[in-house]
Amino acid sequence: MPRWIYTTLLCLLLPLALLKLLWRAIRQPEYLQHIPERFGFYAAPKPQSPVIWLHAVSVGETRAAAPLVEQLRHRYPHHRILLTHATPTGRATGEQLFGDGVSRVYLPYDLPGAMSRFLQHFQPRIGLLMETELWFNLIAACDKQGVPLLLVNARLSEKSARGYARLGELTREGLQRLTAIAAQTEADAVRLQTLGAPKVDIAGNLKFDVAPPPDALALGAALRQRFGAARPVFLAASTREGEEALVLDAMRTVDRGDVLTVIVPRHPQRFGEVAELLRRRGISFVRRSDNTPVGAKCQVILGDSMGEMYAYFAACDVAFIGGSLLPYGGQNLIEACAMGKPALVGPHTFNFEQAAMQAVAYGAARRVNTPAELAAAISTLLDDPATMQRMGEAGTKFWSENRGSTDRVIALLAGHIRP
Repeated sequence: MPRWIYTTLLCLLLPLALLKLLWRAIRQPEYLQHIPERFGFYAAPKPQSPVIWLHAVSVGETRAAAPLVEQLRHRYPHHRILLTHATPTGRATGEQLFGDGVSRVYLPYDLPGAMSRFLQHFQPRIGLLMETELWFNLIAACDKQGVPLLLVNARLSEKSARGYARLGELTREGLQRLTAIAAQTEADAVRLQTLGAPKVDIAGNLKFDVAPPPDALALGAALRQRFGAARPVFLAASTREGEEALVLDAMRTVDRGDVLTVIVPRHPQRFGEVAELLRRRGISFVRRSDNTPVGAKCQVILGDSMGEMYAYFAACDVAFIGGSLLPYGGQNLIEACAMGKPALVGPHTFNFEQAAMQAVAYGAARRVNTPAELAAAISTLLDDPATMQRMGEAGTKFWSENRGSTDRVIALLAGHIRP
């Protein structure tokens, strides 16, 4: 596909993109904020310091970028870090993590004029795209204006690789115009090279370098006391649409009546939806945000808070990692391992395939394919504290032995930052 056809299709689809913003704004009004930025118009004045720009689409990418951002701020104190996002939750996460220490805006839609305005406004010395964000007009604009553009923490599933392969020369040209690529795994590197990338370094997964917040253990201990120190606690972390019902089905068959289930939906706009599900099923629950006592008859805690996932892991005995029981690709299981908790993952982990396979091989995680298998695994582990401890220790080892990606990415980009 020539790039002009790609651009024409984007222009034709633009009304649908605006309708999608309006649709999302029904549940999350923040989508209606900063709309001019999505077309390359920025109210903020042009930066006075040289800019290092990093694009992190949403929450997961922003959190994964945290150690990299801190290293960049330390090594390049006279530069300003600019984070671009595509979602309000990603932008809010950047504010939560870095405050005013970095700038935050939306990356425009991938239209030539919008991308040119973005680059002319911020004039970045270098750009870093997190994971696999291939925007072909952006790549072409950076190439034309001489802005080094690196793809870092790159991952590419077989399904995504097939999709990019259908674009043929457009994908090949885009990959070849990138300044450098740092892939998470050898399998990711092979897929990128098959699509036309001339050279790919393997730097590992930045998510291993994300350290738990200093107060995570203390907050987790406080939550556990509130939940009931003697009650076993099962955490369903980062669940996606449709999974909460499956988790509740599984918990009905767990042969222990004292288990407290904590459900933390992946997306905050779904907190109300999950609360309604619990009401329809007649399940006694307490919302985390209400800070009300958790009685013995309470069956579920609805984790409707932001930025407390590490504390939830610290407070639980066993954790299921959402997005994996249904074909969403799975969420981040590294956080559970870092906190030393046994992890259960479903069959769909293509977003974290290498990490999931490694965690299972280490003995830090177990794979379950159905709600029935999930229920059986929960029952088995809660009745076997020694196995839970071994899995937790294996998780900590798995996490610590795979760190170091940030240093490799910093070394890769150091030679490309324009003076």
